[in-house]
Amino acid sequence: MQPDGLISQMQEKNPKAFERIYERYSESLFGIIYSIINDKVLAEEILQDVFMKIWDKSDTYDSSKGRFFTWTLNIARNASIDKMRSKAFKNKKKNLTADYFVDILEEKSNFVDRVDAVGVKKYIKILKPYCKKIIDLLYFKGFTQAETSEELDMPLGTVKTRNRNCIKKLREILVE
Repeated sequence: MQPDGLISQMQEKNPKAFERIYERYSESLFGIIYSIINDKVLAEEILQDVFMKIWDKSDTYDSSKGRFFTWTLNIARNASIDKMRSKAFKNKKKNLTADYFVDILEEKSNFVDRVDAVGVKKYIKILKPYCKKIIDLLYFKGFTQAETSEELDMPLGTVKTRNRNCIKKLREILVE
């Protein structure tokens, strides 16, 4: 069944359609969540919350405003960032062991690997280096535009413009 048919059925609260959507999108959404949170158990919990939101808010999805995957990706990204900014998450990270930092250093989840979690690795390679940095910080690490501006030592307006241009270029590449 085509995604549009599944989405329509899910919007009508068909559990089988929802199950198929979960099967189709859960791995990619988990990849995004994990790349932001860097905690497998917590990422799995957030993924379940994300799918509950998708089910509960399915009637708000409008195909004329964008692709379904993009809509779900934004829900997953926002849920991950909200969790990361929560007081409980910050308190948990204050008491990390040295093993956590060793894992980070040894982990192969650099930008290119995280991008591949959503299947766009080959498209990101085409972008200019500054686009890769901006997309990494804003979409994969959960930075705000102001934080990205500070991190890259770049004026906020430049970050906003470059982000807009980079996303436009990525859309052009994906539509081709």
